[in-house]
Amino acid sequence: MIEKVLIANRGEIALRILRACRELGIKTVAVHSEADRDLKHVLLADESVCIGPAASLQSYLNVPAIISAAEVTDTVAIHPGYGFLSENADFAERVERSGFIFIGPRPETIRLMGDKVSAIAAMKAAGVPCVPGSDGPIDDDNKKRTLEIAREIGYPIIIKASGGGGGRGMRVVHSEATLLNAISLTKAEAAATFNNDMVYLEKYLENPRHVEFQILADQMGNAIHLGERDCSMQRRHQKVVEEAPAPGITEAQRREIGERCAAACRTIGYRGAGTFEFLYENGHFYFIEMNTRVQVEHPVTEMVTGVDIVKEQILIAAGEPLRYTQKDIVMRGHAIECRINAEDSETFMPSPGKITEFHAPGGPGVRLETHIYTGYTVPRYYDSMIGKLITHGEDRESAIARMCNALRETVIDGINTNIKLQRAILRDGAFLAGGANIHYLEKKLGM
Repeated sequence: MIEKVLIANRGEIALRILRACRELGIKTVAVHSEADRDLKHVLLADESVCIGPAASLQSYLNVPAIISAAEVTDTVAIHPGYGFLSENADFAERVERSGFIFIGPRPETIRLMGDKVSAIAAMKAAGVPCVPGSDGPIDDDNKKRTLEIAREIGYPIIIKASGGGGGRGMRVVHSEATLLNAISLTKAEAAATFNNDMVYLEKYLENPRHVEFQILADQMGNAIHLGERDCSMQRRHQKVVEEAPAPGITEAQRREIGERCAAACRTIGYRGAGTFEFLYENGHFYFIEMNTRVQVEHPVTEMVTGVDIVKEQILIAAGEPLRYTQKDIVMRGHAIECRINAEDSETFMPSPGKITEFHAPGGPGVRLETHIYTGYTVPRYYDSMIGKLITHGEDRESAIARMCNALRETVIDGINTNIKLQRAILRDGAFLAGGANIHYLEKKLGM
C-alpha cells in the first residue's frame, strides 16, 4: 500500500482525495498557494507545503515546486485531481522520472488520448464509434483535398484543434464559402492557445446530448465500465447539472458502448479512472474525447454503483487488481449533481469574498462535496466552483425532488452563488422530461 500521497490540487477535489486517503490509512501532504493557506484540506492534512504565490502558474502549475514538496516530505505518490496538471503528460512523466507514483494513466497514454487526432484514430481502431470526420489533421498545402473531405462529411462541419479541450479551439462552418478562412483562423488560435496548430474536421451534430461512460482499468489488463452519465445541461461548454444514469439510454445500449470502452482501455493499456465522452443523437453514440483523470461529476456514478472511484484510483496506482468484475456493477436508482459556483446567477460574474454564513443541506440521499465553511474567503484567482451538491433516489423523480429540497436548504451568505439558476433548471419542463440537448440551456438563457 502507498504510505503517503501528495495532493497536487485545491478545493473540493483535494478534500475528496484526502478523505479517500484517510479511509485507506494513507498519510497526506497538501500543497497550496499563498492564497490558500486556509483551505479545509490544508488544515486537515498530515503535512502542508506552500508552493508559491496565488497565481496558478507560480503554484499549482509550478512543476518544480510540486516535485520539491514531494521530495522534502518523503511522499510516495502524487494525485493530480482534475484540472491544473491532471492531464499533462510531461508532468506525469516528470513525477515518475523523479521516483514517485503518478496516480493516473501512464504518460504515453495521456499523450495519446490528449491529442484529439491520435485519440480518434486509436478509438476507431478499437471499435469505438466516432463522429464522421477527416482521417487525421488536414493538409494546409492541399486545399482541394480539404474541400473534398468537407463535402464527403457534409455540412455543417466543426473545425477542431488537435490539442484543444474545454470547449476551446472549435469553430462551426455552415458552407464551403467560409471553410478555408475558418480553418486559417482556427489554426492561428490553436497555435496561440495550445502551441499546436493542427486542426481536423468533423461532422457537426446540431442537437446532440452529451453522454459519457466511466471506466476503471488496472495494471493487469482488467477493465470495466461503471455506466453512463448525462452532462447535457451546459453553458459555454461548461457542465452545470449532471446525472446518472442518462435518461432514455437502454440497458442494451449501455452494455454495448460500455463494453467497447472497456475493450478500448485494454487495447491501449489504460490504467486508472477515465471517461469516454460521446455526443448522442438519434440513438447513435459518437466518441469525441477521453478525459484521462477523475471527473468533476464522478459522485453521481459513485451514488448509483456504490463504487468509490477515488479509492480505486489509489489502489490501482498501488498495483492492486480491480476489486470488481463487470458483473458486480449494478446501477441502483438515480443521482443528480448540481455544481455550486461563486457567481451571479444572471450575469455569471465571479463572486469572490468572505462567506459570512454557511449551512449544508441534509436528509436521506443528500451529499455535499465542498471545501467552504463559515468565515472562509473565496479567492479571486481560481475557478468559481465551490462545491457540488448530489442527491440520490430510487428513481429520477425522487432524486430531483431531493435536489429541490437540498438546494432550498443550502445557505451560503456573503457571496453570490448560482443556486437560483440551479433551482430554475430543476423546475424546467425540458429538464424534467429528460433528454435535453447540449444547446438547450444556452438558448433558454438567451445566450
